[in-house]
Amino acid sequence: MKNILTAPFIQEISEMTANMYRLGWDERNGGNISWLLEDEPLEYYLDLDHVIRTIPINFDASYVAGRIFMVTGTGKYFKNITPNPAENLGIVRVAQDGKSLELLWGFEGNAAPTSEFPTHLMNHMERLKVDPTHRVIMHCHPVNTIAMTFVHSIDEKEFTKALWGMCTECIVVFPDGVGIVPWMIAGTNKIGELTAEKIRDRRIILWAQHGIFAAGHTLDEAFGLIETVEKAAEIYMKIAPLPIVNKIPEEQLGELARSFGVTPREGYLD
Repeated sequence: MKNILTAPFIQEISEMTANMYRLGWDERNGGNISWLLEDEPLEYYLDLDHVIRTIPINFDASYVAGRIFMVTGTGKYFKNITPNPAENLGIVRVAQDGKSLELLWGFEGNAAPTSEFPTHLMNHMERLKVDPTHRVIMHCHPVNTIAMTFVHSIDEKEFTKALWGMCTECIVVFPDGVGIVPWMIAGTNKIGELTAEKIRDRRIILWAQHGIFAAGHTLDEAFGLIETVEKAAEIYMKIAPLPIVNKIPEEQLGELARSFGVTPREGYLD
């Protein structure tokens, strides 16, 4: 059996989390990632019949019973994943009862998945219902996006249009727009349920005054969605106090979307 520390999926998530920490999106133990490892050759690296221990979860995840996820740990710092992945990451399988996890690797020292893993699972479940090729949920705290939720209306249409207007690529990268959950306590099933309702037909959900929750087929795709939103928010925050002399005409945003073969969220462009 191959050394799992050499596995491409371990290398990829280590590089990704180190980059996110460097960008300042995941201060201290902020942020978390979960990755459905359905396309990875796990049997070359793990004995899938060996369960190290069982970890309870506080909701019913039967829809994804038997599926295997890599997930970051609760209280763990992204900067520590590269030097010590086995303590800061875990690979878990959702048990057949849907109410517990079977630890297959990692979480050494009695560590556990992020406290927001139930929220992740709820959102994986909803994305998989509409897109069977979905794989990644990524949550982080990008500064400019958070700042923008303090100074801009959190009406989803208006917020989305403001982001689309900041740089040319935005409407092409996230034509489905952004969903927004008003500030509430994180780590609860309630915020997970509200996020899951919105993520059915969007891949980016903003938690006002908190951060971003994004879905993707790959780590790169989820990261790219967040990266694009954060750049647009940074431009907005830099120009918001200034008189606007030029902007992208709204009719040209529609033309831009058509030229790239994407469909903007219905009703968002006049």
